[in-house]
Amino acid sequence: MGPIYTLEDVIDMLRRRAMLVFAVTVLGALAAVFLALSTPHEYQAVEVIQVERPLIADEMAPSIVEGSSGRRLQSVQHQMTSRGTLLDIIEHYGIYDDLPAMSLAEKAQALREAIRLEGVAAARDGTLDDGELSALTIVVRLGDPRQAQQVAREISQRTVELYAARRIDEATTTLQFFSNQEEQLFGQLQALEDEIAEYRAGQQISLPGSVEFTRTQIAALSTALLDIEREMIGVQRQLDQIDTEERRQVTVEREVRALEAELLNLREQRALLEARQSALTASLETSPEVERRLGDYERELAQLREQFDVVSTRKAEAEVALRLETERKSERLVILEQADIPEHPVTPSRKRTVILGTGAAMILGVVLAFLLELRHPVIRTAQQMEREIGITPVITLPNVAVSRRKPGRLARLRAWFNGQVPVTTQSEKPRKMRQS
Repeated sequence: MGPIYTLEDVIDMLRRRAMLVFAVTVLGALAAVFLALSTPHEYQAVEVIQVERPLIADEMAPSIVEGSSGRRLQSVQHQMTSRGTLLDIIEHYGIYDDLPAMSLAEKAQALREAIRLEGVAAARDGTLDDGELSALTIVVRLGDPRQAQQVAREISQRTVELYAARRIDEATTTLQFFSNQEEQLFGQLQALEDEIAEYRAGQQISLPGSVEFTRTQIAALSTALLDIEREMIGVQRQLDQIDTEERRQVTVEREVRALEAELLNLREQRALLEARQSALTASLETSPEVERRLGDYERELAQLREQFDVVSTRKAEAEVALRLETERKSERLVILEQADIPEHPVTPSRKRTVILGTGAAMILGVVLAFLLELRHPVIRTAQQMEREIGITPVITLPNVAVSRRKPGRLARLRAWFNGQVPVTTQSEKPRKMRQS
């Protein structure tokens, strides 16, 4: 059976369990005071960095730094919250100097937990998330407001400088790579051209157009040989038709010697032309191999020139990109809102903590009193008996406490809390009896 149904029952329960509620409330208030005093105040400093777009459009001067701003800033954030960077900031600003018992690792971890970096995503281009950021918020919470501001500004400044340094380093590395590639390809081109020139010098027949020229020479030599043959035949006929009977011997011998000398000269010319013709014919037999070799040289030379042109173009783009990075005309970080010294702590008010803790303890005391009443239900009034079992009592006897002397104020208050009404002896003035 449950004894609590009406407001009067609740008031009677609170009167009887007042000491329990009071004790729980006092303990809760003390715990709230201890918690409020042991919780230090924290001040929050906020600095906002904006991601500025390039001043020159990518179509005019494309950037060679790959990746989205979100991924690059994430890499910078990892470096900013590294142990070495945090210890450097702690030493520079004297953070946690009032806690000498903390180790360096604990100080670095505490500062890492006090720093929060939040990125604001840029507006999407369509439905794809390209990882671009429009702003970066740096939030620092420390017990000293000035140190919170100093750490927020230090991290912001380092983030801006490190972001720019990384972009310049990537552009410089890219330019150095393409410069080395250009020098290497230029050396290979020169070596190949020298090799081709040397090969052509050793194979004169293999020069461009030499095959047709050689064939023309062979045809001309063949024509010259035919002419020499005709002349030789003519000279031989003249030599055979000399009349030795009707002419003088001396004249005949002189004509014979002249014709024989001319015939010998023609034979020597024929031998020379035949030797030249044989050499040219032999060179034509080796020209297919030479042409194949030269074709390989030309293809290799064309490939190297194409690679050289591509590398030269990339190098020019890298030079432009590096100039844009050094002049701060590409994507960059700009401090949009500097952190000020916070005037009020962000932790809950101590007075509010004490008030809420005391109120919660009072509610807990009332709940405990109600649970005790439910655990030990007792009929205390005639109304409860009539409500619980349906019987109306004829008479009710109050709980009377007899005192041989006049009770004091504390005793009367305790008796009232316990539901007892103190009475006096017959010689004393009677007091009004109260029904519990």
